[in-house]
Amino acid sequence: PLRAGLLAQIAVLPVAEAAEATSMDVEGEEKAPEKPTEILPEVSVYLSLLVINAFIGAEMLDQAQAACEALVTLLETLNRRTLDPLTSKAYFYLSLVHEKKGTLPSIRTLLLSAHRTACLHHDEMGQATLLNLLLRNLLSQNLVEQAYKLGVKLTNFPEKASNNQFCRYLYYTGRISALQLEYGDAYTKLLQSLRKAPQNTAAGFRRTVQKLMVIVQLLMGEVPERSTFNHKEYRAALAPYLVLTQAVRAGDLLRFNAAVAEHAAVFKADKTYTLVIRLSHNVIKTGLRRISVSYSRVSMEDICAKLHLDSPQSAEFVCAKAIRDGVIDAVIDHENGWMTSKELTNVYATNDPQRAFHKRINFCLNVHNEAVRAMVYPPVSYKKKADEKKDDEPTAEEIAKEIEEELAEEE
Repeated sequence: PLRAGLLAQIAVLPVAEAAEATSMDVEGEEKAPEKPTEILPEVSVYLSLLVINAFIGAEMLDQAQAACEALVTLLETLNRRTLDPLTSKAYFYLSLVHEKKGTLPSIRTLLLSAHRTACLHHDEMGQATLLNLLLRNLLSQNLVEQAYKLGVKLTNFPEKASNNQFCRYLYYTGRISALQLEYGDAYTKLLQSLRKAPQNTAAGFRRTVQKLMVIVQLLMGEVPERSTFNHKEYRAALAPYLVLTQAVRAGDLLRFNAAVAEHAAVFKADKTYTLVIRLSHNVIKTGLRRISVSYSRVSMEDICAKLHLDSPQSAEFVCAKAIRDGVIDAVIDHENGWMTSKELTNVYATNDPQRAFHKRINFCLNVHNEAVRAMVYPPVSYKKKADEKKDDEPTAEEIAKEIEEELAEEE
């Protein structure tokens, strides 16, 4: 039945050219019928994956979905550890087809059941793949809290999973942290994901991670380096984000709103629009910081005009919040309606250098810990051989005893 199903699926695929078959049989010689050989499940599943891949490449999504569902049903009846990598690939294709068709929520229960089965079978590759598929499924529906509980709070990522799956996991957890306002943690995970990603391939994945990293850096109050936008691989993809960065750096709210309105479709397609909207507060803070540095005393009407706010009352509220958050060091005179900036103090007398050093030390310690975890130690057999060699070598006491015996014989 499996062979017939494979042949039926292959027959549906579009064929560019039909090659003419040539017969090499000798005239008058009858060929004995060959006995059908049994196909191993691994071979048949692998061929099914090739057929599904061809369906997806030809945009035949209905046929691909039917083939994926039949393959998953077959894999549920087989209990072979050699099929674990192929099983994870089958669920990946099933999720990909449903994502292209816009029906991802319909397979969430199936993925959860498959993940539970993979955990019971100690299938680490299946656990990693299905966990990433579940996180992608939940994030596509903006179920951030459920994704956080599943991927960060309740589930530990398998240690022996492949590097590519770990990169995806870091990206999804970094995105979850960014949506939950934990920008420092999000930036660390995204940076780690970008560094662990393959450098010669996966250009689309690196561009996606870099886009989110730019937004997270801006939300942290930092400005990304210009070399990031000038990189040949990112230049076209990061063009809208460069305009956004320039507006945030200048503290111009009108320029920022114009950039968001112009590239709103790009931000929504990249699923960063929610984070981009949050940047409006950073634009106002940047503009207010520039004003406090430039003027020792400025009225609320002037602040309202420079920041393009609605009213002087809104400007007063923004100034009060910025002073409370430590963005600027100033005092508001409510009676006269102006803001007086305090004199700049010595930066080295504050805790800013300590925070900078603490950030760098944490980064170095994390790199060291990751390097230690990635170390590969020699198998136990080598240790046994080394111990045997040590046992064969004479000890210092044996050598001294032999020397004493030789001296006694000479005497």
